[in-house]
Amino acid sequence: MEKVLQVHDLHVQFSTFGGIVHAVRGVSFSLYRGETLAIVGESGCGKSVTSQSIMGLIPTPHGRITKGKIQYGGRDLAKLKEADLRKIRGVDISMIFQDPMTALNPTITIGEQITEGLMEHQKLSKSSAKRKGLEYLEMVGIANPDIRFKQYPHQFSGGMRQRIVIAMALICEPDILIADEPTTALDVTIQAQILDLFRQIQKQTGVSIILITHDMGVVAQVADRIAVMYAGKIVETGSRRDIFYHARHPYTKGLLQSIPRLDQEGELIPIAGSPPDLFAPPQGCPFTARCDYAMEVCVRVYPERTHIQDAHLVNCWLEDERAGLGRNAAGKNSYY
Repeated sequence: MEKVLQVHDLHVQFSTFGGIVHAVRGVSFSLYRGETLAIVGESGCGKSVTSQSIMGLIPTPHGRITKGKIQYGGRDLAKLKEADLRKIRGVDISMIFQDPMTALNPTITIGEQITEGLMEHQKLSKSSAKRKGLEYLEMVGIANPDIRFKQYPHQFSGGMRQRIVIAMALICEPDILIADEPTTALDVTIQAQILDLFRQIQKQTGVSIILITHDMGVVAQVADRIAVMYAGKIVETGSRRDIFYHARHPYTKGLLQSIPRLDQEGELIPIAGSPPDLFAPPQGCPFTARCDYAMEVCVRVYPERTHIQDAHLVNCWLEDERAGLGRNAAGKNSYY
């Protein structure tokens, strides 16, 4: 498969009054053409900061990429100037932001907002941009696009606003679409419609999607591959089947145990404790304090990456061949 994006050893820091926050600490992953990669984890684990880094949206001077590469189209996005990033942002790589309620300008019509990118980047005339804008409104399921084109955001429901935001992100036909918690503010019925829309659009356009979420239910429906993120690091990566049926990292298992399942009765099992302080991140595995299987080496040394099979990778000392418990203990305690 063709790689469209490669992130290697990405580090992002923020300077605050309380000190330096190490928000992203050595994240690496690849995105392939036409696939959906889900990045999952608790709030504050660095998911959104990773996506903002790809888009060149880290607020300066307090935030900065201190190390790493973001390879796209033969260029390192981490080193590009703002003028060059503007030529890529919204054209080759687009982003759907978390809250559809605030993603749209309330003082400008939907039509003006959806065609702005076309006229700016593709230099289309106003009439040509309008034709394409109406086409994309119809594609994302907005009824009566001719009428809706002239209306303002407050005249739409939350679900319809999210569809409009998706149309705006796709209208310049990007290679990559980053969706940051795209269904968080929506009810269950609308959420299902938006996920169906993602599948239809990907089938029609072949766009590669990075889905940022903490909702494992959403991940199960749309993801091809999953990267599990914790305390600024990716701790496990694999196919949807690898993660849901053969999870190896204790944190991944904890996430799965904390969500309701129709085939099991009883109480949900939360992950005890809290994530580590990223002002002073731990030297070893960041999950050590919350892990039932932690060993002495976990405190002192960050675990090396272990290849399980195919694309299934995990950073956990339990999976290292030198560990006393090894794979059998991890398998025995597997959620599935």
